[in-house]
Amino acid sequence: MNDQSPSRSGGRAARRAARAAALPDHLRPIRPGLEGGRYNPLTDADVQRIHNAALEALETIGLADAPPSGVAYLTGAGAIEGDDGRIRFPRALIEDTLAKANRSITLHSRDGKNDLDLSGSRVHYGTAGAAVHLVDAQGRNYRESTVQDLHDAARICDVLDNIHFCQRPMICRDIPDTVEMEYNSVYACTTGTTKHVGTSFSEPHCVAPAMEILHMIAGGEEAWRARPFVSNSNCFVVPPMKFASESCQVMEECIKAGMPVLLLSAGMSGATAPSTIAGAIVQAVAECLAGLVYVNAVKPGAPAIFGTWPFGLDLRTGAMSIGSGEQALLTAGCAQMHRFYDIPGGAAAGASDSKLPDMQAGWEQMCSNVMAGISGVNMAYEAAGMHASLLGFCHESLILGDDIIGQALRCTRGIEVTDETLALDQMAQVCMEGPGHYLGTEQTLSRMQSDCVYPTMGDRTSPKEWVERDKPDLIEKATARKEEILAKRSAAALDPGVDAAIRDRFNIHLKG
Repeated sequence: MNDQSPSRSGGRAARRAARAAALPDHLRPIRPGLEGGRYNPLTDADVQRIHNAALEALETIGLADAPPSGVAYLTGAGAIEGDDGRIRFPRALIEDTLAKANRSITLHSRDGKNDLDLSGSRVHYGTAGAAVHLVDAQGRNYRESTVQDLHDAARICDVLDNIHFCQRPMICRDIPDTVEMEYNSVYACTTGTTKHVGTSFSEPHCVAPAMEILHMIAGGEEAWRARPFVSNSNCFVVPPMKFASESCQVMEECIKAGMPVLLLSAGMSGATAPSTIAGAIVQAVAECLAGLVYVNAVKPGAPAIFGTWPFGLDLRTGAMSIGSGEQALLTAGCAQMHRFYDIPGGAAAGASDSKLPDMQAGWEQMCSNVMAGISGVNMAYEAAGMHASLLGFCHESLILGDDIIGQALRCTRGIEVTDETLALDQMAQVCMEGPGHYLGTEQTLSRMQSDCVYPTMGDRTSPKEWVERDKPDLIEKATARKEEILAKRSAAALDPGVDAAIRDRFNIHLKG
């Protein structure tokens, strides 16, 4: 007994030391850009039928309400304007566009440490949305979101390992002027995180001030164009099958400015998209194919993400059901279409209909985040922090969502089958020569960090330990972590001289 005690103690110490040591990236159990795509909700025949249906919709129905500039770009590329004003797309035009579309897209980070490679089925998770409320998890209240709330969200994103990008999740409701609100959103996000940032613009004239700020941050327009670290989330269509005129003009300005574009089609199944999952995917694919033609007509090879975001609807009430199993299937089906086209794609995952970070939020967020990862979506948007069917964003939920995404990424990584992992040699040694268990073996210790994901916030203690620790509450732990993060200076803060120049030039609402 005494002889074995030091061994057991040494084993525990070794395990603690292994846990404390940072693994090199290639040995981490999860990381940005893990390859997904093992889950295919559609058969090959299903995929082909959806593709053909989308082409038929574009050729026979087309899209209405293109702005004059869009009509010129699209007809110049080979689309046809009908007497009814709708733009129709010959099958050959779509096929030619797919053949020349940009497939080697990298979404850059500001510091170069968190660049996102969108090739193949590489999976990344991040925030997104346009919530108008901040969720006060402790007070169980909703209030209008502010520029400070947005900046704080970006700062939290910056330190969470499993949040790979920060697309603006909230509207700055405290800034009434649209132009000021949108360039302040860019400033708040880019001074909160050096990870890739996504943002939106309401009108074309909102783009230029934001671009001026980005040039100042980057060190000039040439440096910006070499590594654009902000992309434009663009609702270029108003489903069903209509262009959003002002958004299209915004898209044109962003493309010319060298900003990557997310082509966002967000129909609601049963309202602005067909009620069937297959039909909603067909419409989203058709609209994004039209957008891809548009982008390449403005600038051939411009970076564009195929943003099929059909949302679910609770047909009993007409309310969005973004936390549903149907939503998870919509996302997975769209991801499979992205892979079919071999085009970088994004879809919604991880948002909840629940009003607070509770059990409902947990099951809803996990369901669609896992489905997004295993189906191989390149960009899973709204993956953490989003509540109330996109109306509320919660900082504590963002922190808890980092754990959820960690487990989703582990599912995405899948099961490694090699001679080593089949473990026959371990079985023989343990069963015939050893103690009859695998605890503390060299193989177990060597792989405990590279194979397993351990939650940061989640509680795996025994009931006895839980009581001894005063029954820690998950929300309270997340609040404490939030306060810890926000008590430190932002690692993404700008050079004081650059910051002063921006503040002299623009009406920055965020306190210095």
